[in-house]
Amino acid sequence: MLIMMTMILFVMILASAVMLISSLLAKKTITDREKASPFECGFDPKGSARLPFSLRFFLIAIIFLIFDVEITLILPLITTIKLTEIKTWIVTSTFFLLILLIGLYHEWNQGALEWSL
Repeated sequence: MLIMMTMILFVMILASAVMLISSLLAKKTITDREKASPFECGFDPKGSARLPFSLRFFLIAIIFLIFDVEITLILPLITTIKLTEIKTWIVTSTFFLLILLIGLYHEWNQGALEWSL
């Protein structure tokens, strides 16, 4: 038991020493060209955080997440067809798909699915 505790302590000290040495020897430059460049979103990371944000982009992202989650809820419907009664399955799946179609129609009618203004 004492040997195991000593070994665990030794490994923890060794790991801490390696992390400390690597952090001291690492080249850390705050003005690195890659770190200062915008990453995928187009915002300047060194600029103000209070820049106006496109609400259109946000709505499209939220709609995508909603329909993506709904697709993950549709997939188990396929596997449960053998486990449930057919009438119950048809009513449940029709109701769920009807809710999806009504939501899609509403978003389409409101113009949230259009990229151009």
